Amino acid sequence: MAKGVKVAVIGGVFAVMVGGAGYGAFNIVSALNGDGGTSGVAAEEKSGPPGKDEVEETSAKFFAAWEKGEAARAAGYTNNDAAAEQLLTAFGDDAHITDVKITPGTANGTTVPYTVKAKVAYDGKSEPIGYQSKLKVVRGLTTGRALVDWQPAVVHPELKKDDTLVTEKSANPPIEAVGRDGTELTKEKYPSLGPVLDALRAKYGKEAGGTPGIELVIRHAGEGVADTPLLTLAKGKPGKLTTTISPGAQAAAEKAVKRFAQSSVVAVKPSSGEVLAVANNRTDGFNAAFEGQAAPGSTMKILTAAMLIDNGVTSMNGPAPCPDTAVWQGQTFKNLTDMKPNEDATLANSFMRSCNTAFIKLIDEKPLTDASLTQEAEQRFGLGQDNWKTGIVSFDGSVPAVGGPDRAAGAIGQGQVQMSPLNMASVTATAITGSFRQPYLVPPELDGRQLARAEGLRASTAAQLKQMMRLTATQGTAMEAMRGLGGDIGAKTGSAEVDGNAKSNSWFTGFRGDIAAAAMTEEGGHGGDAAGPIVAAVLRTGG
Repeated sequence: MAKGVKVAVIGGVFAVMVGGAGYGAFNIVSALNGDGGTSGVAAEEKSGPPGKDEVEETSAKFFAAWEKGEAARAAGYTNNDAAAEQLLTAFGDDAHITDVKITPGTANGTTVPYTVKAKVAYDGKSEPIGYQSKLKVVRGLTTGRALVDWQPAVVHPELKKDDTLVTEKSANPPIEAVGRDGTELTKEKYPSLGPVLDALRAKYGKEAGGTPGIELVIRHAGEGVADTPLLTLAKGKPGKLTTTISPGAQAAAEKAVKRFAQSSVVAVKPSSGEVLAVANNRTDGFNAAFEGQAAPGSTMKILTAAMLIDNGVTSMNGPAPCPDTAVWQGQTFKNLTDMKPNEDATLANSFMRSCNTAFIKLIDEKPLTDASLTQEAEQRFGLGQDNWKTGIVSFDGSVPAVGGPDRAAGAIGQGQVQMSPLNMASVTATAITGSFRQPYLVPPELDGRQLARAEGLRASTAAQLKQMMRLTATQGTAMEAMRGLGGDIGAKTGSAEVDGNAKSNSWFTGFRGDIAAAAMTEEGGHGGDAAGPIVAAVLRTGG
């Protein structure tokens, strides 16, 4: 993943992704400039972890300088004085935080917890602020000094790399975001919606009709990234913003993603494209459910099967032999180790068992070309054209036209194919209805957005895809995850290897009535093991 998603539900499409690889970086400036700080105190060169006295002395000196607003001196007790001085200076000058009092707790080895109490004062308004954080004291690599291991979270626990603190008149008025039933959506009630609500405020605060207040915010690096409010000094008047979110589906999604770290989920309504739920369980605040980019594994076989049917290569009941291996331009592809070969398999059978070799062998048939899967994705499923306007930043999927082994890998959701849970929820929605309806979180009427369009599928193709997904949910690889769900259900499982990850990403997408969902997780296993239960939980409780 660029930068690292998986109530009775009647009438909607749901998608979940868990995981996200490659989404903090370690700053090595101190190793190049002599471990940062120059406090002016010569130190005897030592080695090994700092002792109890050193931890106490270093942290006490750092806290004392910080309390007095002496940013340069405080930074001198860290192993990255340049970055520390910049953020500590902003703490006083830009965030307007004064009267700082830091109370250290009992050290645990080289880690020191502490409480910060202070006042934020700006434009005649002031409010108290208090929070807890911690720091670690380490041995300087070149000087041997005991130094604070610099991280932005030393200043505030919610700060990450390149973040800063600012107090000012709000750039955007506050909003009162409400769900499709008029229920207010708050970070307190739906924690993983926090980044989404911040993004909605940044884009629609003015259109919603509110007036700005004065706030202390975390300003994140990167164009278009919304500020995160921390403290309100003067309340603005919130404007009301109606979203497509279903509070019931959202509550279920919030609970479901907590089961697995680095997980994300999206639920959409196939008949309209409305997003019913979006939830992430991540430590970095990244909305991977909408913006994630990862290989979707065998959930991609929904789209590949559509390509095979639309191009007359085979049909649901047509041949799709499943041998042990398949060779494409010198590269050998295999199935799961416990999968028995079946040379007489139909497409439906190979789909519900998720036979890789069946799909690899069929993509060599005429009239298929290197561009066929790309054309199917763009023209039928509305993917990969960078024109989705969901209401906030989102990824539209990517299915590039490629040759060589990547053409075969793409057919089973590996190679250069990239998707998000939002994309896979949409793929399921298109597959079961035959129509592409671009997912959206905010009604386009609010700001006159033109939603993306695509040709969609022939009725016969959609009917076959839906039936194959039904078989997968009731007799195939998704059967265990979907067990106990009533009504019209269908699903597809997937797993995808990611470079540098010990475990594969687990994907799952499914539907129940008019709800579709997709999920991804880094917990490994097949799609039904980790992402599957997330999707099923949301489908079970409803939208």
